Amino acid sequence: MENLSVSILGREYRLACSPDEKDALLKSAQLVDSKMQAIREAGKVMGADRIAVMAALQFAHELLNTRGSDGVEAGELHRRVRDLVQVCDEALLPQEKLF
Repeated sequence: MENLSVSILGREYRLACSPDEKDALLKSAQLVDSKMQAIREAGKVMGADRIAVMAALQFAHELLNTRGSDGVEAGELHRRVRDLVQVCDEALLPQEKLF
């Protein structure tokens, strides 16, 4: 496993991943950061936790409305979204202790 540090919405997160997953994880973090930045800049949603939920919902909506070229079914997409939401929840858990 390799340690990796990513910045999302101005906060640093330390992650562990296998070397072959590093590039995909970095791209994922950049995508999440850009989505969350756009939501924050729109000014309609305040607070990092609410911004994260809105970003997760937007990603889920995009995933569920896109069928992969390999014909992935909605159930598989649902599982993937649930896994992403769990990752978001785990990443935001330390922040809850700040409030």
